[in-house]
Amino acid sequence: MQKAFLAALAAAVTFSSSAIFTSAAQAEYPEKPVSFVVPFPPGDLEDVLTRMIAEDFQAQYGVAAAVINKPSDGGPFPGAVDVAGTKPDGSTIGSFVVDIPVIGPEVGIPALNPNPFEPVGIFLTYPFVIATLKDAPYDTMEELAKHVKDTGDSVALGHFGSFLLPTQATLAAAKVMGFEWGAEAANDALDCNTLASGDFDVVTTTMQQILPCLDKVQILATLTDSPIPVIPDAPQLASVAPELKLSLWNGLFVSKGTPQEIKDKIAAVAKETMVSERARKLSADTGAILYWKDAAASEAQIEADKAVVVRVNGLLGQ
Repeated sequence: MQKAFLAALAAAVTFSSSAIFTSAAQAEYPEKPVSFVVPFPPGDLEDVLTRMIAEDFQAQYGVAAAVINKPSDGGPFPGAVDVAGTKPDGSTIGSFVVDIPVIGPEVGIPALNPNPFEPVGIFLTYPFVIATLKDAPYDTMEELAKHVKDTGDSVALGHFGSFLLPTQATLAAAKVMGFEWGAEAANDALDCNTLASGDFDVVTTTMQQILPCLDKVQILATLTDSPIPVIPDAPQLASVAPELKLSLWNGLFVSKGTPQEIKDKIAAVAKETMVSERARKLSADTGAILYWKDAAASEAQIEADKAVVVRVNGLLGQ
């Protein structure tokens, strides 16, 4: 009798434990607040769009979703490290530029090598351009190269930092086209006033910086893999240097091992955000190129960009 009672008790405990485990395993994502980490200060395109995604995520799933900005003097990499150490449960999502998966494993930070992330999807191409004033004696990259070679003129290039991919591509373009920049330097502001003051002859900058004086600026090339909406006829750098077809994008990433159903839920919201009215308005106002590229297409994009970086490094002797 006692043995029968103990057996029944054990069975009941086993069933109860199994039920609790099954209930926990089947809990719907998301069941707790979600953080979107942007490793830059507030206000730029990736921040604004990630906030839109977070708002839509919260509205769709009924949990708190917040953007956490983690800027650093070390660029986007320290912020990415913070995401690298999180559980693969979708509670922390990185909103990362191309540099994180493409250059991150090579910068000597153990947490980023091997790459600890997998893409959910890419949603933004930054509207980077190479620009000068309309009264410059060249209107295209080809004319700039010819001008420098024919006249020996020293043309100064302004950029946001020599280690950034837009700058690297611009420096490599000169190598491909057979001319040398007379000088190059980093500057936080590369806008209308910078060009008008004569601090630089040419700048590698974003459309937001020069939109106020677009009628006074000549776009020598765009650093995009498709036309920028506000300047659809501007040539792409890859049209004169095909080996430099680099896409300067931002996407959503999670820790490796995150379940597919979680990634699917994140992607579903972000995809809808990119076609929303407020996102389309941002694109029209800033020149941002918005879309949704799924995980498989994002992986292919990353591999293509890695190949371009290898070519750029070779041109620059790095």
